[in-house]
Amino acid sequence: MIEKLVTSNLKLGVIAGGQLGKMLVQEASRWDIISYVLDPDEGCSARNVANVYVKGDFRNFDDVYAFGKQVDLLTYELEDINIDALQQLKAEGLKVLPDPDTLALIQDKGLQKAFYAKHQMPTSPFKCYDNKTEIEIAIKSGELTYPFVQKLRKGGYDGHGVALIKDANSTLLDGASMVENKVDIDKEIAVIAARNAKGEVRCFPAVEMSFGEETNLVEEIFCPSNITLKQAEVAELLATEIIENLDMVGLLAVEFFIDKTGQILINEVAPRPHNSGHHTIDAAVTSQLKQLLRAILDLPLGSTALTTASVMLNLLGEEGHTGPVHYEGFAKCMAIDGVKIHLYGKKMTRPSRKMGHVTILGNTVEEARLKAEQVKTLLKVKSCQK
Repeated sequence: MIEKLVTSNLKLGVIAGGQLGKMLVQEASRWDIISYVLDPDEGCSARNVANVYVKGDFRNFDDVYAFGKQVDLLTYELEDINIDALQQLKAEGLKVLPDPDTLALIQDKGLQKAFYAKHQMPTSPFKCYDNKTEIEIAIKSGELTYPFVQKLRKGGYDGHGVALIKDANSTLLDGASMVENKVDIDKEIAVIAARNAKGEVRCFPAVEMSFGEETNLVEEIFCPSNITLKQAEVAELLATEIIENLDMVGLLAVEFFIDKTGQILINEVAPRPHNSGHHTIDAAVTSQLKQLLRAILDLPLGSTALTTASVMLNLLGEEGHTGPVHYEGFAKCMAIDGVKIHLYGKKMTRPSRKMGHVTILGNTVEEARLKAEQVKTLLKVKSCQK
C-alpha cells in the first residue's frame, strides 16, 4: 500500500458518497490517491470530487463485490453495507478496513451491547427481542417497565430506528430490537479513536453534544467539553479499550452518556468518520479524515491536539422548505471571524436534511458559543421556491 501511495497509483474505494465520503475523498486527493466512490445516487455529494464514480447499491452483493474488484483498498462511510460481499472480497485478498467482522458486529446493536457486557464495560442494562409482540408480552408480564429506549438492531441511523417508549401510549417499533433502560442523562459526549495495524491508538479530546428534541439529530457540538479531567480520562480509556478489543484498524467514534451521578456509560459506536469529529477539520492538528487515511494505510497516526476551542453546528433544512437549496445569511456569517462553513453539495433541501455544517472557532468555548448563537440566527437552509 505504501509503495502504491508514494507512486500515486493507489486506488481507494469508498462505499457511499454522502458528505463523509466527499470529505474523505477531498483529504485523499491531497496525497494524490485515486478515489473511487460507490453510491446509488448520481447526484451524491462525493461524485464531483471523486476520480471515479460508480453507480450501485451498497446493500447489493454484486454491486459491492464488483466495486471492490476495481480498487486496492476499500473503506466505507456508513454501516448499512452487504457484509457477504465484503467478506468475499477480504477472502480474495482485498484489504477491507475496518474489517468486515467488526462491521458485522457493529451493524447489530444487540451484538454491540453483548460485546460491552462480555468485556465488562459500563453500559445501560438491556435485553433483545425478536419483534414488537415479544416486547408487548414483556411489558404485560412486568419484565419491562416504562420508560425505556427501543432500538432496532439493524438499519437505524441519525435518530431513525430509535424510540423512547414513555408509556402505554407510545408507539413501539416493529422489528428485532434491543431494549435498554432509559438513562437519566446529564451530558452526552463522544470520543473518536484511531488505530493502525501496528496497534498504535490515538484519541481525539472528548466533545460534548446537544440534540434536537424533535429530530433527535445533533444540533451543536463543542470542544473542549465541560467534563472533569477524570471523566475525560475514563472516556478515552474506554474508547481505547473498545477499539483494541475489536482489534480494529480504522476510525471508531464512541458515544457516551454521563448520568446524573457522573457515571460514564457507553451508548453506541460507529466505525467511520463521524458527525462528532467535524470540528477536527478546522480545530485540530490532524483531522479525523486524515487520521482515518493514516490508520488504514498503516502510517504513523497524527497528533490529536486541539489548535483552538470550537463549536460545530449542523446545517439542517428548515421546516416548510423542500426544493432547490438557498443558504440565507451566508455572506453575513462569513463576515464573522472564525466561522468556517462547509457545504455538502446537496442540491435539494428538505426539512431536517443535513446540508452542511459550520465550525466556529474561538479562544474559549464560551467565545465560540457566542458567535454560534449569531450563526444560528443568521444562517438558514431554505428552498428557492416553497
